[in-house]
Amino acid sequence: MIYFIEDKLVHSEVLDRQFMCNLQACKGACCWEGDSGAPLLDEERSTLDAIYPEVAPYLTEAGREAISESGTSVWYHEAEEYGTTLVNNGPCAFMAYTSGGIATCGIEQAYRDGKIDYQKPISCHLYPIRVERQPEADFEALNYDRWEICSAACELGQKNQLPVFRFVREALLRAYGPTFYQALEDAYRDRHDTAI
Repeated sequence: MIYFIEDKLVHSEVLDRQFMCNLQACKGACCWEGDSGAPLLDEERSTLDAIYPEVAPYLTEAGREAISESGTSVWYHEAEEYGTTLVNNGPCAFMAYTSGGIATCGIEQAYRDGKIDYQKPISCHLYPIRVERQPEADFEALNYDRWEICSAACELGQKNQLPVFRFVREALLRAYGPTFYQALEDAYRDRHDTAI
């Protein structure tokens, strides 16, 4: 089932599925798995260029070398979009590590330390929601993305009964504002009441 909210198509799985990141289980594998870097909006590419001097100290040497060679973003032909640079077609160049050895985002670490006012690419912040943009049709589609490496997150989400859209509440508010988010809450309540 699809919901049309504002100018966006929202798949019902965004409301029905449960999800809660379990970093102890996956170790942040989404930062090094996949065929391309994190998808970027056009304005985010210039933002990454601007903040890079503040972010660089948080990155691995390999990440800094990859960005030195290719820039903060590259064009991925198969995905037909720009994304963050990868290290040797593997980890995101912006990947860092916590003291516990869990992969994390160097951009977000710089943000939390007050070095920059940009948290991280919105595509990362929204995950496991993936946004499909159709500029010729002037709409966006929000879909739930299934990924085997996130199986532990699905289990933890089910245990805590946390719907996907509530897990990424902060990102949805950042991307689309409170009116859109409230519409999701309303749709969820209507759907839940109907299911009962």
